[in-house]
Amino acid sequence: MPKATLMRAHPATRWAAAAALLAGCLSGCVTSSAREIAAPPPKPLAPCAWWYGIGQPPTSQEIELAARRYQVVVLNADQGAAMRRLRQLNPRVKVLVYKDLSSTRNYPGAVDGGQDAVFLPSGIGYVAAEQHHPEWFAQDVNGRRIEWQGYPRHWQMAVWNPDYQKAWTEAVVAEVTREGWDGVLADNDFNSLSHYSSAVLAGTANVAETDRKLRDGLDAFLSKAGDALTNAQKLLVPNVSETHLVPGRWTAHSRFGGAMEENFGFRENGGTGGLLTFRGNEFQELRAQAALGESMLLLVTRTHNAREERSGYASAALLAGPRTCWTRATTDDYRDPEWSTLQDAGLGEAVDAASRLPNGVWTRTFTHGWVAVNTTAATQTVVPPQGLVAPGAPARTLTPASATPTSTPSSTPTSTSASATPTSTPAPPPLTLEAADAIVLVDPQQLVTRGVWRITRDEFRVGLLWAR
Repeated sequence: MPKATLMRAHPATRWAAAAALLAGCLSGCVTSSAREIAAPPPKPLAPCAWWYGIGQPPTSQEIELAARRYQVVVLNADQGAAMRRLRQLNPRVKVLVYKDLSSTRNYPGAVDGGQDAVFLPSGIGYVAAEQHHPEWFAQDVNGRRIEWQGYPRHWQMAVWNPDYQKAWTEAVVAEVTREGWDGVLADNDFNSLSHYSSAVLAGTANVAETDRKLRDGLDAFLSKAGDALTNAQKLLVPNVSETHLVPGRWTAHSRFGGAMEENFGFRENGGTGGLLTFRGNEFQELRAQAALGESMLLLVTRTHNAREERSGYASAALLAGPRTCWTRATTDDYRDPEWSTLQDAGLGEAVDAASRLPNGVWTRTFTHGWVAVNTTAATQTVVPPQGLVAPGAPARTLTPASATPTSTPSSTPTSTSASATPTSTPAPPPLTLEAADAIVLVDPQQLVTRGVWRITRDEFRVGLLWAR
């Protein structure tokens, strides 16, 4: 995964366990207590919208907009007032606090006047670690601390150290409980240090051993922090990277409430290959989690053009479930509340499972639409359902801007019978779908009002208690 997929310019910046931690139902269900009969399982709606709002302090207008648009919001630890305002405007929204697993920081805002800030982007303050536990700073083979390349004053911590894990967990659980956050978005649950530094950790012989030490440490760390947050009826949602390289890692690391994929729908080979998300075991793990509906999938697609936006949203729609949320990201530092017009398409509820055609194209049908994603590095063709149009297109338009027909429909055959019989409807023509591109089609009668509050899912639940 390129370094760009790990950009997090923070400015101040077991399946069973998951089932006990996070459940919910569709809008219209009656809230229940732990003593009442469980609500019906929620339905697989098209991806909800979420906001990774760590780029800069949100304005009051952005908070009001977020209450209408998003089901999940992530904010910095110093934005407790914004979190509480969100709750007033929309009690159903889940608001997570950003905390970094792997670093401590001493840039202005994290350390001011020689003291750690009251609300930290990390779990352990730089000054506290410096004064009381310098052994918690990771060191390279030359005994030097490791500052992340491209992120000044971000210092790699010894995530494998049980004392560091315990201290981070206790501090974060206490803060989350005291301030009233729904849980934690835990950043930098990464697979390799190489995205941030070429250093080899002390006690390891090479980069491979360094990365293994980090991964093993983070595995243990997530278990400790996840158990503690679960016991406090809070969520732990790590930003876990490169899970296509390590089978089972997404499943294991998402068991405490969900996980974030910051590089969803990313194109391989410098933008010339297929979609990285569908490599290895990652997509199957994401698909299984989405179908169970027991934990959140927070998906981010970095978009620089319409193709990336289409392929990201449609790939998320292949994973449509009760808690699948998607956002595009047009900046590296997440400074803007993001929205795609595709999120207004009105696909509705998935009526089948995503299926893969022999040519590598994945498709899925919804009550009000259909999506197709070409995950390969070659041009493919696909036949759409009858009568659908591109979002926003005139009712008689079939072919979206991203696809061109490869054949012309044959003329409507007529019956040779003397009696009057209905004429048959010609099948839609195949559409050409470029490499790593997608099609989103909808029912032309589906009316969608952009910008209107259309959250149709019920609130998430924390444990057996409804979040108020």
